Amino acid sequence: MRRIALVTLVVDDYDEAIRFYTEALGFRLAEDAPRPDGSRWVVVEPGTEGHGSALLLARAKDGAQRARVGDQTGGRVGFFLHTDDFARDHTRMRAAGVRFLEEPRDEPYGTVAVFQDLYGNRWDLLQPSG
Repeated sequence: MRRIALVTLVVDDYDEAIRFYTEALGFRLAEDAPRPDGSRWVVVEPGTEGHGSALLLARAKDGAQRARVGDQTGGRVGFFLHTDDFARDHTRMRAAGVRFLEEPRDEPYGTVAVFQDLYGNRWDLLQPSG
């Protein structure tokens, strides 16, 4: 079986990114291990261990990478967080300080609202139809 296991998200700071993804978004810290070059291998995942995709939080190492923090997809929604209870997660995330860019809306594919992560990357919170 093939699947996308990890997607790299370039961040400014490991600990601030871990706090945001675990506290504000409710992700689980799956790994946080030092690497020989002084960086860390930091993986957060939204769901049950080993099921679905996870994010590799990679601290920017140079100016070119720092320039991409918060703009990894050119301003488009680049990440899609599925939920089985939109109202619950939307309410919890707002209470945790997550910035939503719009009010929730119903689309043929589900209930959705765009939010930003702590760096400005755009995400969809989405409860799929059906």
